[in-house]
Amino acid sequence: MFDVVIVGHGAAGLAAAVTAIETVPSLRVAVLERAPEEDSGGNTRWSPSNMRMRAVDTVLQDFEADMMKATGGRGDSAYFRRLAEDAPETLTWLTRQGVKFHAMDYFLSNWPTRMQPVGKGAAIVEALKGSAKDKGVEFRYGCRATLLLLGPDGHVEGVETDQGHSILTRSVILASGGFQGDPEMLREHLGSGAGSLRMISPGTSWNAGDGIRMALDVGAKRSGDWTGMHIEPVDPRSARPAALVLAYPYGIVVDGTGRRFFDEGEGLVHTTWERLCRTIHFECPGRTAWTIVDAKATRIEGYRNAIRTDVPPISAESVADLASKLGVASDALEATIATFNAACREERVGFDPTRLDRVGTAEGFAPPKSNWARPVDEPPFFAFPIVGAIVYTFGGLATDIEARVLDAKGPIPGLYAAGEITGHFYGMAPNAVPVMRSLVFGRIAGRNASQACRLSRSRESEGAASLPVHHEKAMRHHALPAKPS
Repeated sequence: MFDVVIVGHGAAGLAAAVTAIETVPSLRVAVLERAPEEDSGGNTRWSPSNMRMRAVDTVLQDFEADMMKATGGRGDSAYFRRLAEDAPETLTWLTRQGVKFHAMDYFLSNWPTRMQPVGKGAAIVEALKGSAKDKGVEFRYGCRATLLLLGPDGHVEGVETDQGHSILTRSVILASGGFQGDPEMLREHLGSGAGSLRMISPGTSWNAGDGIRMALDVGAKRSGDWTGMHIEPVDPRSARPAALVLAYPYGIVVDGTGRRFFDEGEGLVHTTWERLCRTIHFECPGRTAWTIVDAKATRIEGYRNAIRTDVPPISAESVADLASKLGVASDALEATIATFNAACREERVGFDPTRLDRVGTAEGFAPPKSNWARPVDEPPFFAFPIVGAIVYTFGGLATDIEARVLDAKGPIPGLYAAGEITGHFYGMAPNAVPVMRSLVFGRIAGRNASQACRLSRSRESEGAASLPVHHEKAMRHHALPAKPS
C-alpha cells in the first residue's frame, strides 16, 4: 500500500511527488505514468515552459488582474491569487532541484520579461524525476490508471489500472493532463472536425482525458471552458515538435483559394493565434493556410525568433510565380495582394514590430489589418504553410486553492489535482502560465496529500481509525480511447 499515488509524470505530477516526500520523508509515494519512460513527461517535456515572472522570485505586476482579463472574468480570482503568491517560492524551490533559468527571446514582443528554464521543459522533467528517484519515489511506467477506488465513506483510497491491478493508497493526485489526445472527447466538446487536430508534440497525445473521466465518475464538478483549447500555428511539412510560424502579423495569411480571411494585425501573436488556428482548422479548405511575407519582413530584427520550423519557406521573385508554387490560382493571389497593398496607408511612425502601432488598412477594407499594415511588395516573396496544432484543452476538473478536487458538496476526500487537468482557463490561454501553475499547484497537492497521510497514520497508530477493507469501483460512464499511435 502507498501513502500517495500520483497519476501523471509532467510538471504537476513530478512537483507533487518530490514535495510529498520532502514534506513527510517516511511516506511511500508512487507515480503512475501511462507512457513508457522514454516518452514520459507529457506536454512539459516538449514545452518551452515560459514563466510569467520578471525574475525567479518576482511575479509580474498585476498578475491576478491579467489572468482575470484573459479568462473574460470567468476565472477564479482566488486561484490566480494563490498562484501569484506561491510562484516565487516554487521557482526558487525548482532551482534547488537543479533547474536554472534565463530570460527568453519572446517572438517579437515588447511584453515584460518572461523566465525560461535552461533546457526548457525537458530540464524540469529530468531534474524532478531525478530528485524524486533519489528520495525514494517509485515509478511505474506503461501503467495506465483507469478507475478510482472508493472506501465506504466515499474517500478515494486507490486506483485500478488497465492491467486489472488495484493500487491502494491514502490519497490520489491526478496530474495526467487534458483530453487533447482523445479524438472522441475532442469531437464531443470542440466539434466534429476536432478529432483530426494535429498534436503540437509527441507528448501531447498521451494526455487523453483519463484522469478527468476517473474524477467525473466519482462526482467531480467540471470547470473551465470545455469548448476551449490552446492551439498554435505550425508548419505541417516539419517533423519537429512545435514547428511554429509566427510571422503572420508582418505579412498576410491566405487560404487555399488565395483569399485573406483574418485580421493578421489585430494583436500580438499570443492574443490572436488561437482564433487564427481555429479558423484555419474549422473553416479553411484543406484545413491549411499560407503565411506570406516579403523581403521587408525578413529584415525585422529578431525575425528568426518568430520562425521555429526547420523547413525553408517557399520563395519566388513574383507573386504569380509564388502562387504557382503554392498551387493557388495566380490571378486570385495577385488580386488579393494588390488590393491589400492599395489599402495600406503611409506609415505615420517608424515601424516597430513589438508594439501595436495602429497603422492599419483603409477604413472599410475587409478583412482589415489593424496594425503593421505595410504593403507586401518587395521581392523575393516567402510563404509558409500553416495548420493549427493543439497544445491542451481548457475544460477540466473543479479544484480549490488547496488543489482539492470538488464535487457538489465540497472537496472529495483523498483526491487532489493539478495542471492541465484542472479547468481554470476560459476563452484564451493566459500566456506563460500553464507550466508555472502546474508546478505551483502540484506542490500544493503534494504537500496537502502528505500532511493528510501523516494525520491518518497518527490516528491509525492510536487506534482511533482503521483503513476500510472494502473498496468500491467508480461507475464507468466513458469508454477509454485506444493508446495513441
